[in-house]
Amino acid sequence: MVVPEHLVGGQCLPKRPRVLIAEDHPGVAKAVCRLLALDCDVVGSVADGSAVLEAAQRLQPDVIVVDLNLPNVNGLEACRQITLVNPKTKVIVFTAMNDPDVAQRSFEVGASAFVHKGSGDGDLLSTVKRLCEGPRLITPIDHARERARSARFSSSSAR
Repeated sequence: MVVPEHLVGGQCLPKRPRVLIAEDHPGVAKAVCRLLALDCDVVGSVADGSAVLEAAQRLQPDVIVVDLNLPNVNGLEACRQITLVNPKTKVIVFTAMNDPDVAQRSFEVGASAFVHKGSGDGDLLSTVKRLCEGPRLITPIDHARERARSARFSSSSAR
């Protein structure tokens, strides 16, 4: 979905990213909403994996911030399903688990970024903004994704 840039005072301003939040802890969800609302349009907040799948289809956000430990459908499975249906949607896995294996698995199922909840408020907001910027830059995330794709291709072609 393409939204035209906003005109303010005769100047073009870039559109604000539309963000959906999937977090089952109300206090965390509220804090993330407040933080992201500074530079983004928070289009919704849901507390379980089934709800994020439905909301992603209905709201068509640019970015979805997903906790891993969601009830009904876990965050990794939600990420996989969202990126299969709409590969243009950027999914940020936002979790308290600071585990490289979990991060790698997140990229394998389609996540665009992995942000540790303990990393500080600025990391999540800057990640959302970076993902929504114009020309795509090669980042460590891209390299990790390419390694994951290569590993999947190598293991499937070896059969």
